[in-house]
Amino acid sequence: MVGFKYRYMAMEVFIDPNKDISKDDPIILSQHNISKAIKDSILVNFGECGLASSLVSFQVKYVNPITKVCIIRASRDEHQKVWAATTMVRSVGNCPVVFNLLDLSGNIRACKSAALKCEEMKFEHLKIVSGALQTEDINKHMHNLERIKMLER
Repeated sequence: MVGFKYRYMAMEVFIDPNKDISKDDPIILSQHNISKAIKDSILVNFGECGLASSLVSFQVKYVNPITKVCIIRASRDEHQKVWAATTMVRSVGNCPVVFNLLDLSGNIRACKSAALKCEEMKFEHLKIVSGALQTEDINKHMHNLERIKMLER
């Protein structure tokens, strides 16, 4: 008997740099927000039947709100539909965004390593830019990289 086949997509979320970030409406990327935006896009672009067939295996496995990297799981049969719907997402919440595919893989280990490489480069850049003025929030999220390392368990 063969197990269920998945595809994993490591994606980077680019937030519109012209967006005026205010204290009242902070941009929060979470598994729930990204999942809802992608599901809405599948519904609009592929209809209820497309949404129903994709929801069987669709899951946002990992999101880092600082580096804006996420890992999305879909079935092997439906991954192209989920990928297409993800590229058509124009906003998460009230914030305009664009998704960029970093890696598409059949196992989570390869996808995890691509996401880790991207996150480590972003944190190194953040260290250089901020210098010695690192905040506790940044340090907390840098130590949160262990969460992505435990994904395959």
